[in-house]
Amino acid sequence: MKLLKDYFRLKKEIHDYFGYREDWVDIPLSDETDCYWFVTGEGHGGVCVWGDEPLTEEFVRDGGIYSGPIYTQRFLPKWVYRKDDYTMVCVDTQTDGNKFLMIFDNSKECKDQKVVEAYKEAW
Repeated sequence: MKLLKDYFRLKKEIHDYFGYREDWVDIPLSDETDCYWFVTGEGHGGVCVWGDEPLTEEFVRDGGIYSGPIYTQRFLPKWVYRKDDYTMVCVDTQTDGNKFLMIFDNSKECKDQKVVEAYKEAW
C-alpha cells in the first residue's frame, strides 16, 4: 500500500531532520507550528507552554495557554530537539496517558523572560 509506505517514509524524514531516534516507545507527532510557545527548561522539571495567540504576561496569567511537562524518559538521549527553523519537544500532556513529539516554529518562540516568570508565578 503506497499510502502506508509514504507515511512511514515521511515520519522517518521528520525524525531524521531533528536527529531523533525512536527507541522503545513510538511517540506520535503533533503539528503545533501555528502556536506560540516557550519551554522553561530542556530536561527534568522543564515545561512546554503553548497557545494560539502571542504569549504575553497577561495572556499567560489569564490562562489562555496549554502546558505540559517535558517528557523525559531514559531511552531518549534528549527531549528538546532544536533546529534553525523548528523545534521538536517531547511533551507529556498528562491527559489520558498522551505524550507527543510537538513540533513548533522557532519564529513563534517567546523569549521574553517576563512572560516565563509570569507563567511560573501563575501556574
